[in-house]
Amino acid sequence: MLSAETLLQEIEQEIKAFRFPENPHALYEPIEYSMSLGGKRIRPIMCLAACSLFTDDYKKALPAAMAIEMFHNFTLLHDDVMDNANLRRNQPTVHAKYGQNTAILSGDQMLIEAYKLLAQTDSPMFSLVMDTFNKTATEVCEGQQYDMDFEKRTDVAIDEYLEMIRLKTAVLLAGATKIGALIGGGSHKEVQAIYDFSIGIGLAFQLQDDLLDTFGDEKTFGKEIGGDIMENKKTYLLISALQNADTEQRGELIKWLSKDRDMVIREEKVAAVRAIFETTGARQATVNKMEELHANAISTLREMDISAQGKRFFLNFADTLLKRKR
Repeated sequence: MLSAETLLQEIEQEIKAFRFPENPHALYEPIEYSMSLGGKRIRPIMCLAACSLFTDDYKKALPAAMAIEMFHNFTLLHDDVMDNANLRRNQPTVHAKYGQNTAILSGDQMLIEAYKLLAQTDSPMFSLVMDTFNKTATEVCEGQQYDMDFEKRTDVAIDEYLEMIRLKTAVLLAGATKIGALIGGGSHKEVQAIYDFSIGIGLAFQLQDDLLDTFGDEKTFGKEIGGDIMENKKTYLLISALQNADTEQRGELIKWLSKDRDMVIREEKVAAVRAIFETTGARQATVNKMEELHANAISTLREMDISAQGKRFFLNFADTLLKRKR
């Protein structure tokens, strides 16, 4: 079993070697910029690693891994437009650098490029690979719509939120591992188990992302702290705070949620809401849920009939995701 660092190097080499058409330059330059910003490359690493559980020829999953990374960056590009985010990985987002219309169109082209890459997959399981990719892509869009719908509500339940992040975040990580396992030749039971494990890790990953967005260090995290607060995102933090707040705390939260973004000073709103997350116990509740999801995922992994080396790889990778600072 190769190390995560080796798989990351493999993916970075593929990205650097990938060539877009020269013209129209205004269409392809933003895509190259987006892909060059780096990132953790978690999803393609998981795809290659899942493939290597069942075959030594893990490189046959490279086109699919690249397709997944291209698709992921497409979603980030469009998410940044919808979230009015100006920083991504400590650099200007595509819409901040090139304009909103260009970001939308370049994002559309990234989706097309993802499918072109996926079509290069040479596997007898290609039909199932394509079905998994399509289902995953649809669910990601559904999750994004729920996320936007929740911004207009103050009655979002914890279960609704967990389903939203399952769709918006976890299924892409799980889809990546499932596709890798399918290409590698895993059995139906093994493929389903690695998928279930990845869903749990994906949910925990998003809760950690929520925590970092509110309590992280901006220089380390790579984007503006408090973006979720400014956009009134119904995160686990906010929902827990609304549920646990006393009358005064709830009134304070509702006051900040009801104010137009342009009518508040960012630093004031972020500081005030963050303080309420602490005093209501919402921060600790989020940490507790994240650790619960992580533990359940690890339990699923331990029951899988795979090599000890493979289990160790995914255990270490899951722990790294949970402890990350960006």
